Amino acid sequence: MIRYGIIGVGNIGTNHLNSLLKGKAAESAVTAVCDIKPDKLELARQKADECGASLEYYDDYKKLMASEKVDAVIVAVPHYQHPQMVSDALVAGKHIIFEKPAGVFTKGLKALSEKADALGLTYGMMLNQRTNPYFAKMREMVKSGEYGMPLRLNWIITDWYRTQYYYDSGEWRATWSGEGGGVLLNQCPHNLDLWQWIFGMPKRVRGFCSFGKYHDIEVEDDVTVYAEYENGATAVFITTTGDAIGDNRLEITCDRAQLLYEHGKLTVTELEKPMSQLTQELKTSFARPEKKVTVYEDLGTGRQHPAIIENFSMHLLYGEPLLAPGRDGIPGLAISNAIHLSNSKNEWVEVGTPDAEDEFLEYLNRMRAGSGKKIVNEPGSTESLEGTFGS
Repeated sequence: MIRYGIIGVGNIGTNHLNSLLKGKAAESAVTAVCDIKPDKLELARQKADECGASLEYYDDYKKLMASEKVDAVIVAVPHYQHPQMVSDALVAGKHIIFEKPAGVFTKGLKALSEKADALGLTYGMMLNQRTNPYFAKMREMVKSGEYGMPLRLNWIITDWYRTQYYYDSGEWRATWSGEGGGVLLNQCPHNLDLWQWIFGMPKRVRGFCSFGKYHDIEVEDDVTVYAEYENGATAVFITTTGDAIGDNRLEITCDRAQLLYEHGKLTVTELEKPMSQLTQELKTSFARPEKKVTVYEDLGTGRQHPAIIENFSMHLLYGEPLLAPGRDGIPGLAISNAIHLSNSKNEWVEVGTPDAEDEFLEYLNRMRAGSGKKIVNEPGSTESLEGTFGS
């Protein structure tokens, strides 16, 4: 049994607390919680009492990390605190699962994964959408090569609608100093992760961001991206929090098939031969090759967050492969950083290069310095950030 301490019991932290109290993750139990807000701790206490659980309660996360009743920590706090808490957990000798995103910027994050490896500790990410059966099946199909080379990805993910009330619900929300970004950093980390998890990392991106287009906020709430790959493949990614109708349509075209996820089902349209071959062989100008259509539905949504926690526990206890290692939080964030940098420079940006990491951090610090909402308590201030974490 792995004993977890939960740091941050807001919306998602409470979700994890409820899951563990109700035994939704095998070989996993909650033994401690931490929050800087007394009302959040009191609510956690009430939930634990209802389930007959005896927990430790802290208002200082380092004290929770020092507890002998905690083997691993689950962290659900504002974005800027993520990398430092990873470092602190490792120093305290604790395994750690982190909510998305891995941080606000990628510079220095690789060193945290290397630090975990050197200490023999496990650092994981709460990339729960990887448990979704539809996305897992799309990844399996693409990676297997059964449908030939991936050619194109188009993802319209506009069902992240948020009201002004949502953004006004927390001082830190949608500010450069408090959150560090908008729809790309808050709503889309899972989508950006799935993009590269299924289709691979693009070489370069051209990003177009609109800031406060639909809301009274500092950060981006509407984004369009065009990306290119080393092998000539392309991707288009469109997202917003301003579309009250919205859609979630992921279309992947390979040389011999199209994979389309929309409205909760996966439609696979196959050709008998690869398009590259048919294009040369067919002797008509307007050919319509025969197609085989297979529809996958009612696969469910997967077990989501509890599945990630259970997998993490099984990894620690029995060596089960980790579904979402901490280092896997970097690629999606690298795409996000490159999109912002491309928008600011009005030019193409290569993804994940050292130069791009440095330039984005400089850009982020400029945006933080001009943030209209100065966060004076946690999660931080508008002081310049550096790409190093540790204590």
